[in-house]
Parts: sequence; structure tokens; C-alpha cells
Amino acid sequence: MNKLLSYCIVLVTVFAAPPLLASLGEQEKQPNIILIFSDDAGYDDFGFQGSTVLKTPNIDSLASSGVRFTQGYVTDPTCGPSRAGLMTGRYQQKFGYQEINVPGYMSPNSKYLGDDMGLPTDQRTIADYMKERGYATAAYGKWHLGNADRFHPTKRGFDEFYGFRGGDRSYFSYGPNNKLPHNDKRMERGFGKFEEPKEYLTDQLGTEASDFITRHKDNPFFIYLAFNAPHTPMEATEKDLAQFPQLTGKRKIYAAMSLAMDRAIGNVLDTVKKQGLEDNTIVVFTNDNGGPTDKNASVNWPLAGTKSNHLEGGLRVPYVIKWPSKLSQGVEYNKMVSTMDLLPSFFAAAGGDTSKLESVDGEVLWPYLTGEVTGEPHKALFWKKDVRAAIRQGDWKLIRFADRPAELYNIKEDEGEQNNLANKYPERVRSMFKEIFAWELTHERPLWTLSQKFEDYDISRMDKYRVPSKEAQEWKWVPQTTKSQ
Repeated sequence: MNKLLSYCIVLVTVFAAPPLLASLGEQEKQPNIILIFSDDAGYDDFGFQGSTVLKTPNIDSLASSGVRFTQGYVTDPTCGPSRAGLMTGRYQQKFGYQEINVPGYMSPNSKYLGDDMGLPTDQRTIADYMKERGYATAAYGKWHLGNADRFHPTKRGFDEFYGFRGGDRSYFSYGPNNKLPHNDKRMERGFGKFEEPKEYLTDQLGTEASDFITRHKDNPFFIYLAFNAPHTPMEATEKDLAQFPQLTGKRKIYAAMSLAMDRAIGNVLDTVKKQGLEDNTIVVFTNDNGGPTDKNASVNWPLAGTKSNHLEGGLRVPYVIKWPSKLSQGVEYNKMVSTMDLLPSFFAAAGGDTSKLESVDGEVLWPYLTGEVTGEPHKALFWKKDVRAAIRQGDWKLIRFADRPAELYNIKEDEGEQNNLANKYPERVRSMFKEIFAWELTHERPLWTLSQKFEDYDISRMDKYRVPSKEAQEWKWVPQTTKSQ
């Protein structure tokens, strides 16, 4: 009786929303789904995450009306591999997608060169699964999963695409006669039709997504809205820059770029509401990896680390889900989740039989969020970059290095990873090492690299920002009259 009473209290006090149906396939109407993915944003750089400097009212409103995940992770601390895990719902190492951005460095004898590096075509994507459920699908913005035609979004389950194939580009039009070294930086509508943006790119992406919603309001749709903001190059409009007179340098530009992204997201959310779709539309906002503080002045406080490393600041990201008809508003979920959970969760919400998903590592989140299932979605999460690797297991996290002893942290008590407990708990270190080894045995041989060589920025950033300090991270970009060194 006591167990039953405790269970009821959890349901009423933590997640008061009505439980999902036993089978989501029995729903009368499938939910629309909008997955919003920012690029290189800092963990702290949103109002709902604690920032008092940046202006993100629309994203903050989304967080306050949905579920905010305090332990949300990506599958890799860099752009391309993180997207591969997101798009497939799998650890990307299990299909040989190596831990470098593409195109990148590879063995001189490798058959994979440049554009031929991408998400293997035998891997099914979120869009493939959503089309199977009868959804109209669209991708807008950054792709970064292979430049070759066979990797194109329209060949990977998306009906529509307006974006660029590579990892970065200007936020302004290159003009009609641009002479770019490669098409991966050019905006493309559909397949092979290059069309530069008519406005600041971030705003244009919001306009494109809003138009798709209006055109498909009567049928279920899935939108992957992958902003390249606030990734470099650091470019913003004069109007947005003027909103931050107290800031200077990169931090000022970063704030303006984030404001534009928030405005574009607000445009999309307003369109959903205007079309009467808000109640049964799932909206997710998250980010591809930790902020690269040295590149774009992002702030990952209170976490140590930055993009490219296995500290929390490289792996943990802002993470919000809103589904008004099914989930409570304004609550926090404090157990580990991953972006690879989104594929099976979306498929289940669309009425799909998740037992038929192919080798998916993600978990369906809805039963955990409504209280129908207790426990944690993941007993452990893993990351790997060359020999370096990490495991988060409950409150404990182990980081393995090739060139020095492992580090062990209790994340619950030491979120900033400052107190290395490896010497105090040697048995736990050994046990977690074994878990990493067992996980590595499930990997495929890397597809495109034999003699490993990482980009210089990855190497230099692997050990940056070991001490989390909001003041130390921000002082370079804020006038000394308001922040002191």
C-alpha cells in the first residue's frame, strides 16, 4: 500500500498532465513535430538557463510551457558526429561514423575522400521513420552529414530542403555571382537549385519553416529546423547589435546572433499558434554540443569544458520539450536523456511500433515524463574521441585519457568537475573502465580514418576551460565597467 501511495504522489505532484495512452498509435490525431537545433550555443546563454545578458524571450517561453531537462546530452561534443547520433537515434560509432566533422582528415589510402564522408546510406533517419508514419517532412538550415549527392537531405527522408550541405557559411547572401570554392556553403532549395537568402539567414530559416507549417496545417508534419546560429562566422545585423550597447567584441555579436535566432523561433511558434496547432504539436529545442568559448564567446557556466572535450561543458546541452496535450508545463526533469532519444520518442508519438526500430540506442521518453514508468531512461551514456572516452553512470562520470590517468567525478555533488575522485575510488574506476571497453566492442571499424588526425582546433580545445567561471569566461567581451577581470 505504501508503494502504491508513493507512486500516486509522484504522478500528482511532479507530472500532473494526463498520462499517455497505453499505445500512442491509438491517438485520433498524430502530433506535428518541430525539432529546433541550434549550433555551438553556450549552456548558460539562454534566459531559462540563467543568462541575464542575452535576450531569448521566445525560447524562455517555450521552456516555461514545457519540460526542461537539466541532464540533457548529445552523442558527441562536435557538430557532425552529434548530428549523426541525433538523426539515427544511435551511437554513431556503431555504424563507423568516426568522431570528426566531415569532410575532414583521413588516411591517405582511404577510399573516403572529402565529399564521400557522410552519414552512411544504409542508416535510416528520423525523417525516414516519420515518412513511414505518413508525415510531410522538411529540413531547414545546416546539414553537415555529407556533401555528396547521395547524402542529400532529400535522399534521406526529407520532402523539402532549404539549407546548406556543409558545416558553416555566411549569414548574408554571397550574391548572384559568387565564386565559392565549394557548393557546400551555398544555400540550396530542394536538390541542386542554389538560391541565396533574401534576408539575414537566421530570419530566412524561420520564414521557411513557418511557410511549411501553413502549407501542411491539415496533415501531420515533421520539421528539422537546424539553425547555424550562433556558429561562426560572427555576423549580425546592425539592428540586433544595437540591442546590446553594454557588450563589445565577439560577445556582442554572439548576443545579437542569439537574439535573431530567438526571433526566428518566435516566428515559428506564432505560426503554430495562429494555425490552431499548438495543443498537439511537439516542439523540441536543443543544441548540437557545448559552446566553443574561444571561437564565439559562448558561456557554458556552471559547467567546465567547451566544445570538443568530454567535460560537461562539451557534452551537456540546453534541452526542452513541449507537448501541451500530453506533458506538464514548467517542470524540470533531472535524469539523463540524450538527443538520440528523440527518434524513438517521435516515432512512438506518431503511432509507430518501436519494437521494429532498427538497432536504435535511444529510449522513448514519454512514459518517463508522465510518470507511467519510474527509473531512468539510461543507466549509462558513453562518448568517445579517438582513445579518449567518457561514461556517465548515474551520478558518476569517468573520463579516460591516452596520455594521463583517468578522472572520476561525482556530477551530483561536483557539477563543475573540479574534484577528481579516481584515487579515492579505484574499484569504481576499474568497473567503469570495463563498461567503456564493453561498449567499444559494439562499434564498427571507422569508415574513413586509419591513421588518425584531428583538426587543430579539436586538439587545442580538448583541455580548455577546466575551471568553470562565469566571470572568467565573460570578462573578455563585457566592458570592464560592468565586469571585472
